[in-house]
Amino acid sequence: MEPTTIHPLNNRTAHPVPLTAMGFGGAPLGNLYRKITEEDAQAALQAAYDAGIRFFDTAPQYGLGRSEGRFGAALKRFGRDNVQLSTKIGRLLVDCTPEEVTPEAFIDVPQKRIVFDYTYDGVMRSYEASRQRLDTTNADVLLVHDVDVFSQGSQEASDAKVRELFDGGGYRALEELRSAGEIAAIGAGVNEWQVCERLLGLGDFDGFLLAGRYTLLEQEALDSFLPLCIKRDVGIILGGPYNSGILATGPIAGAKYNYADAPPDILDRVRKIEAVCTAHNTPLIAAALQFVMGHPAVKTVIPGAVSADEVRSNVKVFSTDIPDGLWSDLRGEGLIRLDAPLPSERDNAA
Repeated sequence: MEPTTIHPLNNRTAHPVPLTAMGFGGAPLGNLYRKITEEDAQAALQAAYDAGIRFFDTAPQYGLGRSEGRFGAALKRFGRDNVQLSTKIGRLLVDCTPEEVTPEAFIDVPQKRIVFDYTYDGVMRSYEASRQRLDTTNADVLLVHDVDVFSQGSQEASDAKVRELFDGGGYRALEELRSAGEIAAIGAGVNEWQVCERLLGLGDFDGFLLAGRYTLLEQEALDSFLPLCIKRDVGIILGGPYNSGILATGPIAGAKYNYADAPPDILDRVRKIEAVCTAHNTPLIAAALQFVMGHPAVKTVIPGAVSADEVRSNVKVFSTDIPDGLWSDLRGEGLIRLDAPLPSERDNAA
């Protein structure tokens, strides 16, 4: 599959959002784990555009607005009408003292603290602030950010945020923006498929950005959530295809899984997957990046990058020819599920 292949987020609207099969994930450009120079950030964005990538995702959380600001500078070069853009709501960025700054995993951030707010007013304020940082009139896709257990810390806290979204008017604000044509699609950007499934039972969502929960390592979403997406014509923007690192680096010392050091069982499973890849002369990272696109609900995959070279590397591995025997061997050894759709099957059906 070519990175520039177009998949609409869904076909339920008069004007579906066209997504290139590979998009650009903006978290690293918020200085995730390390400082990125403005020159490198703009070079990465430009390399993505030059490669034909036209879908760009960001969020207020990413560097407390730094990623959005960098995207805004790039949009002036690209032309707003030439790209599809998503950002997120749920975190308001509030001026604060240096001691109150909440950088999370980002460094060299503006002097802001995060306030979670999924109410009507919170959605509208967040979206307006994002438009200002992006210096643009609108986003194409607006996503509810991090109402999952992973981000909120407990099931109780996650449930409270979901209730706030619906009882506090946040979902109504999203519907109003979509109905008015301010945005083309609404959804959620989360780290767990379970909360996506719950949201689908509560509202009319166009798509979800699912990070790290459908990968070469994890296919539990096949049980109920991904079939529901097909039934409802809801598209998936696939984030975290490397499970935050290990499927890119391999099972090296210090390899990351879910933003922490990979546990022994994960390291062992990745060793086995990598051995199959090696037997087929295929880089692990290429298999990881392409595997997720086998599922018809997945419309785009959005690996991050911090330099032009990383972007070009992502494009190369996305286009690497992978022998069908690799997938069948992974199935045969029980390393991927038998019911996991394969990229070769999707290509043949296209």
